[in-house]
Amino acid sequence: MNKTALITGASSGFGRASAHALASAGWELVLVARRLERLETLKNEIGNAVLEVIQLDVCDKQAVKEKLSPWNGKIQLLLNNAGLAVGLDPAWSADLDDWERMVDTNIKGLNYVTRTLLSGMVEAKHGHVINIGSIAGSYSYPGGNAYGATKAYVEQFSLNLRADLHGTGVRVTNIEPGLAETEFSNVRFKGDDAKADAIYVGLEPLKPEDIAEAVRWSAELPAHVNINRLEVMPTCQSFGPLPIHKES
Repeated sequence: MNKTALITGASSGFGRASAHALASAGWELVLVARRLERLETLKNEIGNAVLEVIQLDVCDKQAVKEKLSPWNGKIQLLLNNAGLAVGLDPAWSADLDDWERMVDTNIKGLNYVTRTLLSGMVEAKHGHVINIGSIAGSYSYPGGNAYGATKAYVEQFSLNLRADLHGTGVRVTNIEPGLAETEFSNVRFKGDDAKADAIYVGLEPLKPEDIAEAVRWSAELPAHVNINRLEVMPTCQSFGPLPIHKES
């Protein structure tokens, strides 16, 4: 059976590393992202395994339909990796535009791409949707407000997809990374490299290749095996006590 994967957010981070990992495992690739120059560079690195690069903002519903519909029925693995966090302010002072940007990308973009490509998998009775969620969808933290809520949506959407797809042979996996060193923090802090770099000082976070290996492993398992959720943290990250506020 053909092994063709479509990866959103393929120009950097988990998406880029997953492209390399899947190509090494014999997958052919369709690479999707906003930054065409980076996609072309990635295509040159990987070679003939890349069938097409598609410049696309997943928030654009009509563009998603027009550019991805030709691949419906030809994709065995959809890696929904496009996503972002913007800002870390408390809810009462957060920028509403930041909230909307996260909702548009992490929720609406996920919906648009999945809906465009899912029917072909159902018809073929074979396929796999891997969503990149986050531990922020399960564990709250100050400033996580809308971002954590969007990743909780990814978790629940993944589980409900499994319910809808019962009996079709199509698998669904939600991979939930913890602290990882990618462009994530640079985007969250809107290009403030010093603030982003400070997050990783004195610790060893996850690398993009770590999550790419989780993607490859999940995708390469036999067709009768479905990984529902895969939560991955660096060893340096764990759980803290629930805070209690006392009046002085």
